[in-house]
Amino acid sequence: MASQVEKPLVNYVVLLQIIITKILLIWVSTSEAETLATSFSIERYKEDTDALLKWTTSLENRNDSLLSSWVGNSSCNWTGIVCDEFSRIRHVNLTGYGLRGTLDSFSFSSFPNLLSLNLSNNSIYGFIPPSIANLSSLIYLDLSNNRVFGRIPSEISLLTSLQTLHLDKNNINESIPSEIGKLVNLTILSLLYNQIPGRIPEEIGMLKSLNVLELSGNNLTGLIPSSVGNLANLKELAFVSNNLFGPIPSSIGNLTKLTHLYLMHNQLSGFIPPELGKLKFLTLLGLVDNELNGSLPVEMNNLTHLRHFWLSNNKFSGYLPGNVCVGMLLEILSAHDNYFTGPIPSSLRNCTSLVRVRLERNQLKGNISEELGVYPHLEYIDLSYNNLYGELSQTWGQNQRLQSLKISNNMISGKIPPQLGESIQLHLLDLSSNHLVGTIPKELGSLMSLFNLDLGDNKLSGNIPREIGMLSNLQYLNIAANNLSGPIQEQLARRSKLLSLNLSKNQFSADIPSGIGNIETLQVLDLSHNLLNWEIPPQLGELRSLEVLNLSHNKLSGSIPSTFDDMVSLTTVDISSNQLEGPLPNIKAFHQLGAFKDNKGLCGNATGLPPCISTTKGGKKGLDTVVLVIVIVIGSLFLVLVVVVILYVFCIRRTSRNNLNTTREAQDENLFALWSYDGKMAYKNIIEATEYFHTRHCVGEGGHASVYRAKLQTGQVVAVKKLKNLEESGIGDLKDFEGEIRVLSEIRHRNIVKLYGFCWSPKHSFLVYEFLEGGSLENLLRNDKATIEFGWSERLNLVRRVADALSYMHHDCSLPIVHRDISSKNILLDSEHEAYVSDFGTARLLKPNSSNWTSFAGTIGYTAPELAFTLEVNEKCDVYSFGVLSLEVIMGKHPGDLISFLSSSSPSIGYHILLVKDVLDQRLPSPEDHVAEEVVSVAKLALSCLRCNPQSRPTMQRVSQDLSARKDRDPLPKVFDRITLAELIDNARFS
Repeated sequence: MASQVEKPLVNYVVLLQIIITKILLIWVSTSEAETLATSFSIERYKEDTDALLKWTTSLENRNDSLLSSWVGNSSCNWTGIVCDEFSRIRHVNLTGYGLRGTLDSFSFSSFPNLLSLNLSNNSIYGFIPPSIANLSSLIYLDLSNNRVFGRIPSEISLLTSLQTLHLDKNNINESIPSEIGKLVNLTILSLLYNQIPGRIPEEIGMLKSLNVLELSGNNLTGLIPSSVGNLANLKELAFVSNNLFGPIPSSIGNLTKLTHLYLMHNQLSGFIPPELGKLKFLTLLGLVDNELNGSLPVEMNNLTHLRHFWLSNNKFSGYLPGNVCVGMLLEILSAHDNYFTGPIPSSLRNCTSLVRVRLERNQLKGNISEELGVYPHLEYIDLSYNNLYGELSQTWGQNQRLQSLKISNNMISGKIPPQLGESIQLHLLDLSSNHLVGTIPKELGSLMSLFNLDLGDNKLSGNIPREIGMLSNLQYLNIAANNLSGPIQEQLARRSKLLSLNLSKNQFSADIPSGIGNIETLQVLDLSHNLLNWEIPPQLGELRSLEVLNLSHNKLSGSIPSTFDDMVSLTTVDISSNQLEGPLPNIKAFHQLGAFKDNKGLCGNATGLPPCISTTKGGKKGLDTVVLVIVIVIGSLFLVLVVVVILYVFCIRRTSRNNLNTTREAQDENLFALWSYDGKMAYKNIIEATEYFHTRHCVGEGGHASVYRAKLQTGQVVAVKKLKNLEESGIGDLKDFEGEIRVLSEIRHRNIVKLYGFCWSPKHSFLVYEFLEGGSLENLLRNDKATIEFGWSERLNLVRRVADALSYMHHDCSLPIVHRDISSKNILLDSEHEAYVSDFGTARLLKPNSSNWTSFAGTIGYTAPELAFTLEVNEKCDVYSFGVLSLEVIMGKHPGDLISFLSSSSPSIGYHILLVKDVLDQRLPSPEDHVAEEVVSVAKLALSCLRCNPQSRPTMQRVSQDLSARKDRDPLPKVFDRITLAELIDNARFS
């Protein structure tokens, strides 16, 4: 019985042993498998990392902070790297690490499981290798903001899993391959801001999964393919700033999910297709700057979700959509410079979401008091140059955020509502050229932010309220062509920031307030066509910044104050039709034709005026005075004659070493050659005009030369640059000097100061240039008051003109001419801020081996870095200096700290966190629209000119072409407000 009981127990023990044995065997085999798997994973991880390290070591620079996390790390814990559970690299994100080099050594075949590759914001250059097709699992590819060029390889079509492709902001300069249509899983395609030419391939319509299509800022041409209408999932479409032409395809109406449509800055023509009205979810529509015409289809009334609506600079006619703000979402409406007729859209009356409205230069009609309401968010509105009538509403004062109100050149009647004074944020108020009556409300004196007030060409009466004189920020005041009367308020004359004051064509009487002479910033003063009498106050002669003065058609009497002789900045003067007498000031502006006609008894050295004769009564005393004057004159003439003779003899004795046997006339010609004048006579005139280079005629001084203003006997004013010490300056043989000067004198470019000639002698050696009254760019940028008028458009034009001049010197002259000293002190301006490159010949004339050659050939802060270790000067040195100058123009100051930041390997200055708009000249309002786009373009080009490697800098010809191509183009909406400085400098910093 017991044995029977023990038998089952034995069986259980045996069974347990068998189970334990099997468990042990399984455990052993699993451990071995795990060991093998771990070993295999490490091997595969090492294969991936070795391939990545091989590529990074092929780059031209090392990023130690990046590599320190890679080297010696056996686990997948690298900066910028993410692995899967099998230790295979699945994600690479090395954006913004300053990597510089090509992709040629990147072993794409080593990463068949890679899901994302992000190398954006580096300095990767060269072609995109066709072997990139080996990334067969890739979903996300971002090479944006590098310097990749050439073509997009057709092999990219093998990346069939790809969903996002960013190649924007590179230098791709070949057409889009048709094979791109095979990327059927693509949801984002961004190729903006490259140089892609050719047509948009029809195959683009095969990308039916696309949500975003960005092709802006290229050189695309041809028609917009109708196949675009197949992109049924598209939400954003941007073809901005290309050369596309022809009509907008009606198939775009099939994109019913579209929210953003940007077709701005092309050459599109024809009518807007009615099918566009099907895009009911559209929030941003940009058609600016095309050749589109005809009436807007009524179907556009269906676009009730619009927030931004841009139609400007086309040839549209008919009515604006009445329902444009039915959805109460519209923020920006820009339809200026078209031929729109009819009323302002009725839905705008209650459109409280409005921020910015531009409808100027159309043919709109309607009663302005009935068609506009109160807008709590409105900042800017321009309705100028239309046919609007009615009276201004009292509710305008409730627009508390309004900064600019422009309703000029309409048919507005009635009075200016005093309630406007409640809109305290107003900076600009322009109600000119209407039919306004009544007095100027004193309440406008509450607008303390106002800098521009234009009420000219109306029917206003009464006096100027003294409160207007309390507007401390006012810079432009125009109340001309009204019926204002009484004396000019003394308070008005106390405005220290005024740049332009126009009170002409009124009935102001009494005298001119002497306090006007205290407005140091004043550049334009027009008091013409009034009833002003008495004498001209001598204090007006203290207006040393004044450029335009018009006192004509008044009843002014007496003589012109002698203080006017020092108003050298004057370019335009009109004192005609008064009762003035006595001598005319001896400055060029007063000698203009018609400037002084119809007066009582003016005299002077001007055509049409009798000479001034000094007559003295009083017997012997008078006779003694006359005799004394005659003696002084004769003595002075004799002294001048003696000096001229001495100089003449001294100069002709100085001859060229190779021309000792030439005639005396030939010697004189060599010593002084002044084209357009007789050399000897011009030499004498210059010596006399500068009073032997007296300091009172000096307008500028440098280390090696001084510049004098000289008025020749012909009446022409020239600039004379007197060299200090020829041997120290490095000027060599006379023959070489003269030969090079003759080459430079043949330069003909509208933006290069004309060189007339030279004199080379031991005592007086000088160059003779065209004189420009605007002075240097350096002085202008240092003058806080004067620089306010030097606005963004003028600054951009200056940069373009300097680029054109340098391109001409480098590429269009028979022999390339290198300036060697481009700086703000050597950019001169005329009265219209037109730029002229000056002083371009001097450095070229120096001997390369002289001790002062390096310092003379440039200005500290503008010279290229390679000049610190080599004396080789070429065109790329000018390119670098141009980059510094361009930044100085838009920043309003020398960009010294920014340049240090670019060249530093461990910068401490926080430029990388700033927005572009934050480093611009803060003395000006922030640029807007196409001007903002141009400012960004100038900044980008300037930074490319500052690359440390001279060969990587663009040529001036390329810079000039790029600036011309980008002129008058608008940016993508609100892009300017978001652009960081880091986006612009990343490429330049590591170049």
